[in-house]
Amino acid sequence: MRYYTILERGTEKIAASLDGETLYLLNDFQDMNALIQAGGIAQIPTDAPKVEGQVKLLSPIPRPKQDVLCLGINYAAHAEEADRYSRAAFGGERPYPIFFSKRVNYSQGTGDPIPSYPDLVDALDYECELGVIIGKDAKNVKKEDAADYIFGYTIVNDVSARNLQTRHKQWYLGKSLDGFTPMGPCIVSADEIAFPPKLGISCTVNGELRQDSTTELLITGIPEIIGILSEGMTLQAGTIIASGTPAGVGMGMTPPTFLKHGDVVSCRIERIGTLTNVID
Repeated sequence: MRYYTILERGTEKIAASLDGETLYLLNDFQDMNALIQAGGIAQIPTDAPKVEGQVKLLSPIPRPKQDVLCLGINYAAHAEEADRYSRAAFGGERPYPIFFSKRVNYSQGTGDPIPSYPDLVDALDYECELGVIIGKDAKNVKKEDAADYIFGYTIVNDVSARNLQTRHKQWYLGKSLDGFTPMGPCIVSADEIAFPPKLGISCTVNGELRQDSTTELLITGIPEIIGILSEGMTLQAGTIIASGTPAGVGMGMTPPTFLKHGDVVSCRIERIGTLTNVID
């Protein structure tokens, strides 16, 4: 099943689709968080109205219940390029996974702009990531049981202000400016994708291929991520985990090449779709 949050005649609504083409309204759910809490749907109700005409796709979870949990330096090739850009900020040995969070007041969807903050940010970067959506409250989850706690998957662009990220010697501020967490275009339910996911992941800027990898290359896999995080904290239903980005980000280019006004960033993950945003 594919789940969407849409804007129809100025009202946010939840919709579902089997093929990504024909959408049906799920009027019993106030928002995506309520749908996730209920465990989703096994099939589209026979009386569900079909979405007619043009609608706007929003982020599947426009207002996350908690900060988005993120993995840093979770692909080996990305670790190398990050170290080249700033050894002080990204270098050193990493015997354990790096976790951080992003504040998200509102997550925009595909087609919406990403603000560039020209007076604040001079090194704006993209990071295409597989987003993992927790489906039920998770605490002390064994890694072999992790799949039972996943509601589905989406695409997250972990937009980053590298100058703020390196200046403050931590990543929260440089990752958490308003508009820095576009997601979409939908959530694909976990039963649609073999576990653990082995999906092609890529990103283009103005049509130029920048990132091209597979989620099979995650250093810390999704079972381990859920196991480690839930060992000491409760992951509420609806929690979003951004699992890390592969090599090919702007700071890894020679010379580093950052986003500018008018650039079109398209993040694609196999079986999920494409998230496209323009730099404002």
